[in-house]
Amino acid sequence: MSSPLIESTERQALRRAVGDLARRYGPAYFQAKARAGEATDELWAEAGKLGYLGVNLPTEYGGGGAGIAELSIVLEELGTAGCPLLMLIVSPAICGTVIARFGTEQQKQQWLPGLADGTRRMAFGITEPDAGSNSHRITTVARRDGEDWLLTGRKVFISGVDRADAVLFVGRTEDATTGKLKPALFIVPRDTPGFEYQPIPMELVTAERQFQVFLDDVRLPADALVGDENAGLLQLFAGLNPERIMTAAFSLGIARQALATAVEYAKTRKVWDTPIGAHQGLAHPLAQCAIEVELARLMMQKAAHLYDAGDDVAAGEAANMAKYAAGEAACRTVDQAVQTLGGNGLTQEYGLAALLTATRVGRVAPVSREMILNYVAQHTLGLPRSY
Repeated sequence: MSSPLIESTERQALRRAVGDLARRYGPAYFQAKARAGEATDELWAEAGKLGYLGVNLPTEYGGGGAGIAELSIVLEELGTAGCPLLMLIVSPAICGTVIARFGTEQQKQQWLPGLADGTRRMAFGITEPDAGSNSHRITTVARRDGEDWLLTGRKVFISGVDRADAVLFVGRTEDATTGKLKPALFIVPRDTPGFEYQPIPMELVTAERQFQVFLDDVRLPADALVGDENAGLLQLFAGLNPERIMTAAFSLGIARQALATAVEYAKTRKVWDTPIGAHQGLAHPLAQCAIEVELARLMMQKAAHLYDAGDDVAAGEAANMAKYAAGEAACRTVDQAVQTLGGNGLTQEYGLAALLTATRVGRVAPVSREMILNYVAQHTLGLPRSY
């Protein structure tokens, strides 16, 4: 039996297998790589070889033929074992999904097999300095030049550009009938002339770096456009819903890692005669965190179920709620875990302090919690629009 609430034996087996892989690397491996500014290529390559990176992609292109539900399991279990691979959100979940749903046969054959086995990676570029959470203010514009496109604009907070073979950029094109700008997606190889990028110094301790990107009349062939030029908004949200679901998985993995660390410490640490976990002042907050993490996971599973079933509208609401719930649960759980360990919670030995900044990702990206509250207020509750 499988449902949004009860996982099938196959999904349970996937959890165990991914967890076994991730624990062989563990938080010490991940943190050492991150602090050294190095990529976690060994883990990425092995996860790809075992089929975990492309579990959501079509079997005819080397994937597992499953869905975002299965890919979210992969990321959650990697994070629980201390190895939250941020590029799983970007490469197979956003880019792989968009290309699989809307790409041409040539684009699918060119990119999906490599995204599935980990030999190729693709970044995703939507955020801009002046647009923030308002995708309608994107100023990156593609204009036609004969059969080609010329893409010009600037992007910020683009993850993993230095390790990506290409970036799936969100730009805007002019509607021939109305003259208004509409969203469109383009695949741009990293070595394309006019494509420049610079790292953004971050306080996050993570193996993936953030970049600002400059596009100066980047010439692209006609087949760089993904999908229908007139259906860009639909195609964009086909990638953004998996992004929110996977960000929830990212946050939940971190929360579960922190909770497990705190619980183990509370079971064994003695200051007086009994372990500190016997005191309700610590036990109750940890129990509350466990409840909130599980509730957020249930909403994430619902969102993944709806998305994989093809219900994009319902999935949009659930994905936003899941991302919000997981981000909040992760922040509270990591904070409580640090408090449980006291001074030890701030040492590198236990690895919790680095998670304090990592949990903020789930609150501010890919869309802020305030914008999610706006979405729920407007679309779920039917309240007047505030912006």
